[in-house]
Amino acid sequence: MKNEKVICTVCRHHIPLTNHHITPENEAFKKFYGRIPLEYASAFLYFHKKGIVQELIHKLKYKGHEEIGSVIGKWYAEDLKEKTILKTADMIIPVPLHKKKFRERGYNQVTTFGVALSAEFGIPYNDSLLFRTVYSKTQSQKSLLDRSEKINLIFDVSFNEKDHNKHYILVDDVITTGATLEACSRALMKIPGAKVSIVCMAMAQS
Repeated sequence: MKNEKVICTVCRHHIPLTNHHITPENEAFKKFYGRIPLEYASAFLYFHKKGIVQELIHKLKYKGHEEIGSVIGKWYAEDLKEKTILKTADMIIPVPLHKKKFRERGYNQVTTFGVALSAEFGIPYNDSLLFRTVYSKTQSQKSLLDRSEKINLIFDVSFNEKDHNKHYILVDDVITTGATLEACSRALMKIPGAKVSIVCMAMAQS
């Protein structure tokens, strides 16, 4: 329809929302209990196999439809704007791709989501602070323990004194085991005084 953008009205009506923004200690936040001290965590949509959200993320990640990230970012920002904890945030940081992966894909699928949140919140977007040091193939078939042990070694930060004592919003596409987000958070917490929140497009639900 003429007034529809990227996601049609029917899909918007049927898309599974998590409503994490309503509950501070939601299932995304609880995912990281005892693992990393987060200020806040949430995901916008539930990711189900063969569902609408999987199709959206697949097209965003592998088919070059970066506009999907922008639409989801603007949509979710409306819910998140009232979150007091996010009003203290200083910067939005995407989960990074390795340079080789970036060349293969041509873009980071999280960029447009993060940039949209940046615009809506009026918070700077920074894709150079956190970086990936090791190129790795998909982690999806590995156990959580195996993933956690290996993945903690493949993210690092490049910071200076102006980055101290900041609250960072880490953004990604889908929360699955949480191993990647945990490793990225640990890397950001190497910065003195750093606080971390996590905001994602979707969360896998069994």
